[in-house]
Amino acid sequence: MDHLPLTDDTVILGLLCLCLGFVFYTSSFKSGFWSKFYKVVPTLLMCYMLPAVLTSFGLISEESSNLYYIASRYLLPAALILMTLSIDLKAIMNLGSKALIMFFTGTIGIVIGGPIAILIVSIFSPETVGGAGFDAVWRGLATIAGSWIGGGANQAAMLEVFQYNPANFGGMILIDIVVANIWMAIILLGVGKTERIDRWLKADTSSIDNLRAKVTAYTAKIARIPTLKDYIILTSLAFTGVGIAHFLGFHFTDFLQSNFEIIRNKEKALSSLGSEFLWMVVFATTVGILLSFTKAKLYEGAGASKIGGLFIYILVATIGMKMDLGKVLENPGLILIGLIWISIHAGLLILVAKLIKAPFFFLAVGSQANVGGAASAPVVAAEFHPSLTSVGILLAVLGYVVGTAGAYICGLLMEVASKV
Repeated sequence: MDHLPLTDDTVILGLLCLCLGFVFYTSSFKSGFWSKFYKVVPTLLMCYMLPAVLTSFGLISEESSNLYYIASRYLLPAALILMTLSIDLKAIMNLGSKALIMFFTGTIGIVIGGPIAILIVSIFSPETVGGAGFDAVWRGLATIAGSWIGGGANQAAMLEVFQYNPANFGGMILIDIVVANIWMAIILLGVGKTERIDRWLKADTSSIDNLRAKVTAYTAKIARIPTLKDYIILTSLAFTGVGIAHFLGFHFTDFLQSNFEIIRNKEKALSSLGSEFLWMVVFATTVGILLSFTKAKLYEGAGASKIGGLFIYILVATIGMKMDLGKVLENPGLILIGLIWISIHAGLLILVAKLIKAPFFFLAVGSQANVGGAASAPVVAAEFHPSLTSVGILLAVLGYVVGTAGAYICGLLMEVASKV
């Protein structure tokens, strides 16, 4: 037992792949216990939770692992290229305004949710939301707002802006990861019950159904038994695209930071546009969209989106191992603020979805484009259908754009709430 937790990435990758294999093997049973189990628990959620269990029991250590970095920097952009290869841009545009409405509802839910959560917790536990000077809890919570409306770059910007004590920052990252992962697990649980939720919302899903049917029909028409040549060309398209996306992402970010003070200065609202990861995702998606205008889109028939799906599932497993379920109770007061906060975000989304009859797809992806950003919004979108991946990407990019400004307003409101 002295050798635990395992820190060798090769061994950890083997365990993650074992988890994925176990989930897909057991989910293929048409009858018996596993068949009933997967009617309740979606496969994607299991691929996410099993690595979390390994981390929670101390079998593997995520802290010293590079697997998430590799999956998010190499496999995610490759997946985005392969999944947007056969995109139907016109049909995506026909999805209408509900996606945007749900995205901004999610943003507003986070902006107002933080201060309301502070007010509620301060009633029975004022010390939880206290702190003075740069140790003030509201300053730390502002960094979570940055993460939940945009991503890591927005979070770093909020840390600069509000000057929260870096020694306490780890606790805020913990709340961010734990609460965001609990909410993602709930959303994934909902994905398995989409039809029932859509009926309750009285949602008009015709535009999504049409896109799905169109892509499925197109895929069936061009489907063929893939050869080694097909797989090599798909690998070539994907990872040449990844190389281009990283190259352009690095140089474009460098150009922005060198020439624009508003991007360079972490205290400015648009500073998050200096995120290399953001532009890498944007350029990878652009490569995929450009390929969709060429004969490369025929490679969907050889399984392009299926290989993209494989990469996404490996990414999901690496995201799962970042969640230590045992740490949920380490700081119950702050975790409670996070849970109340995300509940307000969720409640507002459900209310607006019911009012405008928006499909659960828009609720889930609108929320994840805020809370999960570019790493998880496409994952959730793809779970509905690979053809919908690009909707998740577009909304996640929007999250980066509005993230810093939204989080800044949220931070100011939380400062007021903490002094009431």
